[in-house]
Amino acid sequence: MGLAAAFWIMAVVMIVSALAVLFLRNVFRAALALILCFIAVAGIYITLSADFLAAVQILVYVGAISVLIILAIMMTRDVQKGSPVNKLQIPVAVVATVLLGILVYTVTNTPWKIAAESPLSPTTVPLATRLFSESGFILPVEIGAVLLLAAILGAIVITREK
Repeated sequence: MGLAAAFWIMAVVMIVSALAVLFLRNVFRAALALILCFIAVAGIYITLSADFLAAVQILVYVGAISVLIILAIMMTRDVQKGSPVNKLQIPVAVVATVLLGILVYTVTNTPWKIAAESPLSPTTVPLATRLFSESGFILPVEIGAVLLLAAILGAIVITREK
């Protein structure tokens, strides 16, 4: 009963924060709502016993992507408000409604296979051990971190006042 309640609480938080991303006019607050949505998705992964996906969600989306979005917002001058109202709202609403209909049709008509039991042991530690020690994937991760740091420093130098 506890996991089901946690799942539904996380689902409500995720939907509310996603709607906040859509309807908030302040871009920085919308980015903060997006971070909350990412954290709620990680919480849903935890309730579904997908601990590796939750860890990746926290590290990649909450950690890296959210920091980059907030850095981009802070580096851009005069971006307190979102885009002004334009003429494409009705076509975009129609396309979004059609895509939502396709998604709902697909989800309701797919025979989902559900495991009878949760995994007996967590999968994060063996998977991380295999990825970062046996296979030698630590070097690409380190190179990516250095490239990300160089991009952030370059953005700071470019946008700095003279």
